[in-house]
Amino acid sequence: MAAELIAQAGREVASETATAEMANLQGVRVKSVAALARQSDLLLVFGGDGTILQVARDMAGASAPILGINVGRLGFLAAISFTDLPDALQKIWKNDFIIEQRALMRASGQCLGKPVVCHALNDVVISHGAVSRLIELDVSVNGQQLTRYRGDGLIISSPTGSTAYSLSAGGPIITPDADVLAITPICPHALSNRSVVVSSKSLVEVKLISQRIETIVSTDGHAQTGLGTGEVVTVQKARRSLNLLHPGETSFFETLRRKLHWRGSYV
Repeated sequence: MAAELIAQAGREVASETATAEMANLQGVRVKSVAALARQSDLLLVFGGDGTILQVARDMAGASAPILGINVGRLGFLAAISFTDLPDALQKIWKNDFIIEQRALMRASGQCLGKPVVCHALNDVVISHGAVSRLIELDVSVNGQQLTRYRGDGLIISSPTGSTAYSLSAGGPIITPDADVLAITPICPHALSNRSVVVSSKSLVEVKLISQRIETIVSTDGHAQTGLGTGEVVTVQKARRSLNLLHPGETSFFETLRRKLHWRGSYV
């Protein structure tokens, strides 16, 4: 349906080759998501938040805006439902939309003796491996020690990621335009440990203290590498960002109420 609506509006339909073959789409076929993003004015991404996160990784820094069409469950990043797509496209053709810049994070360090650099839209997570054992992490912000966490791990999230894993771990909900990062422990052994919100200009360093415990570094739920005792992962705001398109007016707070099924009195 989407391809037909785009063609009817006099726009050119292009798609990544694997998607075109799966959906039997006509039109221009491009080998990779990164190449498609470089050649397109708008990317339509069908799925849930996980699909959008995957596309964000595959875009390799291209600036084309993404319109997320939710065919999953919660879908905080997906702007509209599939049934709303015809109306949404009409608004886009009339230039009735906003483009929201979402900050990316950059994680780097020596992991198992090898240099690693990766990017995340939602979060960077340092956690134990398959064996459920407490790990000990020493955390510093801008060279000043924050604390030493003992627990299942640590989540460093962007404002976008505040409604993902961080929220499940008791972290704060942060509006997308806030220029901050949240540091949230996962099942901390000390009840006094709570989330800490720092400026996005901060340099967050996490050092693994534990010995002989498998520890994993993952970005947006995608496992990247292991982490060895004494090794440090540095997390900071990345230079590049992701552009999300919203047809018409949008409200983050209305999305919260609807997605989280909040009830109560409000105007």
